[in-house]
Formats: sequence, structure tokens, C-alpha cells
Amino acid sequence: MPKLKMGMVGGGEGAFIGAVHRMASNIDGQIELVCGAFSSSAEKSQRSGEALFLDASRCYASYQEMMDKEAALPEDERMDFVSIVTPNHMHFPVAVAALEAGFHVMSDKPATLTLDEAIKLRAKVEETGLLYGLTHTYTGYPLVREAKARVAKDDFGTIRKVVVEYPQGWLADADGDDNKQAAWRIDPAKAGVSCCMGDIGVHAANLAEYICGIEITDICSDLNTFVDGRTLDDDGSVLLRFNNGAKGVLMASQISMGEENGIRIRAYGDKGGFEWRQEEPNTLTLKWNHKPAELVRTAAYGEFSALAQAAMRTPAGHPEGYLEAFANLYKDFSEHVRARKEGRDVAETAKTLTGIKEAVRGMAFIEHVVKASEEDTKWHTLPQY
Repeated sequence: MPKLKMGMVGGGEGAFIGAVHRMASNIDGQIELVCGAFSSSAEKSQRSGEALFLDASRCYASYQEMMDKEAALPEDERMDFVSIVTPNHMHFPVAVAALEAGFHVMSDKPATLTLDEAIKLRAKVEETGLLYGLTHTYTGYPLVREAKARVAKDDFGTIRKVVVEYPQGWLADADGDDNKQAAWRIDPAKAGVSCCMGDIGVHAANLAEYICGIEITDICSDLNTFVDGRTLDDDGSVLLRFNNGAKGVLMASQISMGEENGIRIRAYGDKGGFEWRQEEPNTLTLKWNHKPAELVRTAAYGEFSALAQAAMRTPAGHPEGYLEAFANLYKDFSEHVRARKEGRDVAETAKTLTGIKEAVRGMAFIEHVVKASEEDTKWHTLPQY
């Protein structure tokens, strides 16, 4: 089968995450970018597409034009799926337009601007029967997947305690608030009800659920806005209760001076525990009461789970990081699209791809964390939408 054809909405000149998506989708040689509506400015979209060496006729002035014209092309020429890399407020309309035009969707997170939109999006995905993927990047790291597999086979016993944190420092003062990457994140019209929790806290919540195989049921939230003039949170702490009885703590902050991208998870069961840090992604630490701790180091061989091995590319000592983890999500999504085209089952190692279920859970977490922080009630049940 030839390469899958990808169209992109957003990610034009000066955009960070669009370039990441393009690099990640290209790493395994299974996907080709063939078209895009890279900006709300037709001129900027055209320039951006030409800079990527695309056919000028497939650099569209709007996402609506892209859906209409791509759908009109012969099946062997049109795009197979759409990658959405816009600010949050455009995720829902673009995804719906793509699904209605008959295209699968791979979207940056969070899935939508509001929880109501996420629920409507789920209905549209179910109505069309098309594929929907969500890029929770950290689920793509090999040792995150190894930890997930070890939890599933009961290496640590029943999970009792989960501590997950995501500190950054890049929004510690207002000097950079007019920066393109910051400006839309602190704007409720484009980011939604939350900055910090919507941008990075939801990653931490997703990572805890993904690895530990349990779901957050109740939250106690304290969100903060430290920088004067902002209307959205730039810091927060959340107590968590899970559906297996485990308890947890989630900290997310974008005003933690000097921190870079420090997502970290520690979890403890009744047999043992583990720790993983994104800034040291090739190491998984296993912790025990009655024997020394163990360091598991990633490599494309060794006694790893099939889930982790499928995410590894290089020998020991050749670090794989953020782009490769992102690429694993695109590789898994490609497997789903190819399996659909070929009428076969999806490979087991691709079945943990984050999708519409996690999209709704993520938006529910964001909105209810904000609501819980605004009210005096200590504990809030997270509804199961």
C-alpha cells in the first residue's frame, strides 16, 4: 500500500506544534503531507504550503475549501486524513467538517474548546464511523508503554497512590504574554476555561490514567492565577480519587521559575512502585521495599513488553525523545487507517491509541477542575459522560 496522504489545518508560519506534527508523521515513512489550510490568512496559508514544497493548488485559503476540494478528488489522490494543529477554539469545527467530508481525524489536544463540543464530536465520530485520534504525546514514549504493560501484568500489585506533576516556567511573568504561543493560551476565547490545566494539566491526568489503567472519579481542586492581568489559571493542584480506590495528587504549573517540561509520574501499588520523567525518558525506575531499586533502560532489544518494543527504534545509548514519541502516535494511527482500508484487525500494539473516549474525559477533567476550584465544596465527582 502506498503512503497515507495527510492534510493539515493550522501549523503555518511561526507555529510550533504544526512543525512537530509534520516531523513526527514523517519519521516512519508511512505518511506524506499533500495539502493544507495552514492559516486563517489565505496569503499566509499559500506561503506556508509553498515553503513545504506542496503543489500550490493544494494550499487552501480555508479549511472548508480544503474539505470540499479534497473530497472531490479521485480516491487515490485525495488526502486520507486531516491533522488539526490549530489553537483550541478551532479543533471542533475543523474536526466536524473533516468527518462530514469523509476524512479521518488526528487532532492536537485538548479535543475541543468545551465539554459540550467534545460530546457532540463523539456523536459525530460514532455517526460517521470514521477514525479519531488525539495526540497525548507522552503515551508514545517506549518506557511509558513498558510501565503500562507492567501495571497490567500486576508487577506492582493494586495501585494505591499516584503522584503526577507537570511544572513549566515559561509563563512565570507577563513579559512574553504577547508571544504567539502564549497569547492564545491565556485568551479564554481561544483556549477555553483554562490555561494551565487545559494546556498541560490534562496531559498529566491522561498519563496517570493511561499507565495505571484506572480512571479519575473525584477531584478536589485549587487553581491559581499568579500573573496580574491574566483571566485564566497559570498554576494548580488537584487531589484525585480513582475508581479502584487509589488516591492521587496532580500538580501542574506554568509559573515554576526555571522548570522546562518536567512531566513526571510516580505510582505505588501493594507490591512495588515505579517512576518515569519526561526529561529522562530512557529510564524507568522500579521501586521495591525488600530489594534494591531497578533501572530499566530503553533499547530496541531486550526483555520488554510487545507494546514497548513496538515503540522503540534505536539500540541502547541512542536516545529517543519527544519527536519519536509523537511519531509513535502517528504510527499507531496509520495502523488503524491501514487496517480499515485492508479489512483486517488492528495490531495489538496500536490499540492503546488515544481517541474520542479520552477526548471527552480530558474535556470533562478540565471543566470540572475549574468548577471545583471556584466552589467551596471540597470533593467533586467527575461525571462519566
